[in-house]
Amino acid sequence: MDEDGGLTAPGASGDGAAGTGAHGAGGAGRHGGGAVPVGEVSAARREGDRLRFVGAATRRIARGIDLDEIVLGLCRATVPTFSDAILVYLRDPLPVGDERPLGPVVLRLRRTDRLRPIDDLTDISSTIGAGMDLAGAAGATGELDFSQLPLVGPQGDLPAAELCEIRPGGALAEVLRGVRPVFGSSAAAKAALPELLGVDHPLPGGNRAVLAPLRGRRRVIGAAVFLRSPERPAFEQNDLLVAAQLATHTALGIDKAVLYGREAYIADELQRTMLPDSLPQPTGVRLASRYLPAAETARVGGDWYDAIPLPGSRVALVVGDVMGHSMTSAAIMGQLRTTAQTLAQLDLPPAEVLHHLDEQAQRLGSDRMATCLYAVYDPVAHRITIANAGHPPPVLLHLGGRAEVLRVPPGAPIGVGGVDFEAVELDAPAGGTLLLYTDGLVESRLRDVWTGIEQLRERLATTAQLTGLDHPPPLEALCDDVLDMLGPGDRDDDIALLAARFDGIAPSDVAYWFLDPEETAPGRARRFARRALTRWGLEELSDSLELLVSEVVTNAVRYAERPVTLRLLRTDVLRCEVGDDSPQLPRQRRARDTDEGGRGLFLVNRMARRWGATRLSSGKVVWFELSLPGRPERR
Repeated sequence: MDEDGGLTAPGASGDGAAGTGAHGAGGAGRHGGGAVPVGEVSAARREGDRLRFVGAATRRIARGIDLDEIVLGLCRATVPTFSDAILVYLRDPLPVGDERPLGPVVLRLRRTDRLRPIDDLTDISSTIGAGMDLAGAAGATGELDFSQLPLVGPQGDLPAAELCEIRPGGALAEVLRGVRPVFGSSAAAKAALPELLGVDHPLPGGNRAVLAPLRGRRRVIGAAVFLRSPERPAFEQNDLLVAAQLATHTALGIDKAVLYGREAYIADELQRTMLPDSLPQPTGVRLASRYLPAAETARVGGDWYDAIPLPGSRVALVVGDVMGHSMTSAAIMGQLRTTAQTLAQLDLPPAEVLHHLDEQAQRLGSDRMATCLYAVYDPVAHRITIANAGHPPPVLLHLGGRAEVLRVPPGAPIGVGGVDFEAVELDAPAGGTLLLYTDGLVESRLRDVWTGIEQLRERLATTAQLTGLDHPPPLEALCDDVLDMLGPGDRDDDIALLAARFDGIAPSDVAYWFLDPEETAPGRARRFARRALTRWGLEELSDSLELLVSEVVTNAVRYAERPVTLRLLRTDVLRCEVGDDSPQLPRQRRARDTDEGGRGLFLVNRMARRWGATRLSSGKVVWFELSLPGRPERR
């Protein structure tokens, strides 16, 4: 065996020659003077070759991570050094851990390998494997007969049954239950092999076949059949030990791969469910996002992003990063994301949201640390309020192509405890693009975080110049271009990216009034709504809007103690928002024929495109939307 783990065939040619050359003709057969009989030297050398082969073969099998790599490692390690052909059967489906499969046990042919004719040494070198001793393909003669070597290929070259159902109490079940490899010439194998391979599969005579059960940590998970051609010496008794070692290491590796595959599946599902399936498209802002795991082998991390619609056509933009890349990190991320969504629905200020997230992280454990940036965008005021908890600052790309790193208070990470968070309110100009991201985008072992942030800023400015300064670059393409800045050594961490394009709502598309909580309020609300529709050229919606506004304002006045707010927004839909200081949310119910009231929300539900109610820290907002005639709606 060479330094790279190349395999030398047990019993390969050269054993006898080496023994003869070591002792010479005169020394053979004498015990005196330190001489050892040639037969004993050959046996010892064969045993040493066998041990070296097993060590190299098991290392090759152990290098595999997934199921296919492990099975391929077994095939490449044994053909042609140990056998001329191999068939590997595995249970279908493979059991995972302690689960007990229901129904009959079925074995499926997973892979076959066998020798093929080769024209030159370069070809055989690539076929057998780098570093493998060519004598391993020759058996005991030490000579390669290229014309006699059969074909090597993937599954299907050997005429074997694809599926095999193990009959309880049958010959194959007994051999598999016995766990130990058996010669194909044994009575048990003669009855078991036709059941496994099919009655039409040709079996070599003598000890030229070995049936080895593959037993994992808890149960038999398959079987391997090793075959030798008539031109090669038959298997010996010691070869059963070799087959047992190969089968044991392969089965344990398969168990490991199955468990790893299940964990990877669970991790992927966990990560997928923790992140939003799709982003909302609230009024006045367009959104795009990206998520990249650190690597295929570490797909789970603690990075997340979110966009949460808020009352008043506002939207909360959130990006965070929990320390670590484990399922624990993903689970903590999911809890913090859920907490942030709940806090957002209470319409708390951004700094207050971070404060409660900090308390939640401390309840989860003393070492639960995360960074987070929470921003609230108001498309009517064209302002954005940002609070930061130890997260990299956002970058704002202006319509003219200028990119700037926003100056926001750095704050301490979530989970530190006892820290006050600050918020800053900034302009959010129409046509601007805000980029929120996690540190995996800007920090790696090759660059520090501030160098990465500056490179990100320059990248955004360059992209804007290439697409023209009079209009912003397409949002999806911008996200892809940002990720293209990552080099080969820059993927040390997972990456979450959230981009927001500020469209805003023009002041001419907004109408706002205060109504005293008195009986005349519904009438005044109808008049205000009618005037706004006239100004916007939407008189055909007057009947529907006045009816619904009257019903919602009447319900608000009934419980309010302070002035009621009424706001109309004209975008791709007509949105009406009525706010009051009562926290009690309205509940739709079916009114009886004798009831004088209770039909307001029933009408809203029937006539409005959508409607809803949101509880605020200062009361609630009831809203509904009407479709605009002849205008497509953005979903």
